[in-house]
Amino acid sequence: MKVRFSPRARRRVKFVKRWWREYRPAAPDLFDDELAHAAELLAVTPRMGVIYRTEKGVVTYRLLLPKTEQHVCYYIDAADDEVVVVTVWGVRRGRGPKL
Repeated sequence: MKVRFSPRARRRVKFVKRWWREYRPAAPDLFDDELAHAAELLAVTPRMGVIYRTEKGVVTYRLLLPKTEQHVCYYIDAADDEVVVVTVWGVRRGRGPKL
């Protein structure tokens, strides 16, 4: 499967990447590396995340990036053979994203 990031997910990735580089200078590439690894895993094992919610028949999964404490929220579009990342969300925010 291919992994596609929605426009919202791309904005969030850009934001987190910028934040990470500014506030975590000892490991500026950690978020990039962890997200790239997660995308590789999702391409071959898309159901590896935990179910976050189901709405209108669409199951949204959540995969934790443990080192950067970010969740990758995504669904599987079997018709197009792709994983669609809808957002990246910080664990420490204390609430889930609006999807």
